[in-house]
Amino acid sequence: MSISPNVNEVEPGDVEHILKNTKLIALVGASANPARDSHEVMRFLQGKGYRVIPVNPGLAGKELNGEKVYASLGDIPEKVDMVDVFRNSEAAGPVADEAVEAGAKFVWMQLGVVNEEAAKRARAAGLRVVMNRCPKIEMPRLGM
Repeated sequence: MSISPNVNEVEPGDVEHILKNTKLIALVGASANPARDSHEVMRFLQGKGYRVIPVNPGLAGKELNGEKVYASLGDIPEKVDMVDVFRNSEAAGPVADEAVEAGAKFVWMQLGVVNEEAAKRARAAGLRVVMNRCPKIEMPRLGM
């Protein structure tokens, strides 16, 4: 896998590869509020057959959309494939580092979330990274 010179760009085929090779997603920044994008995207992904584990320290131990909420990626007892980041760009850095430590294969930063340094670190550790995109938009675009 090559790293594109501008890490904000996605390698050709990465979006589709990630979506097709993911089964378990950790959604960092999950919200219990149905009006929030993270809540809507979690339900969308669940409806597409993905298992989505919510991560939010303020909701830890509760249940959200049928799944137990964890305080951090490190608390999840299973290995996740993708970490979906619903946090601001600055907070995405530590989340990407946690994704590397947790053994995830992919980091997906949502619309408006761009952290080039975090993307470089994650890619250097062998993860594929998508920034400033939403799977709820990308899946229909790809016919998935």
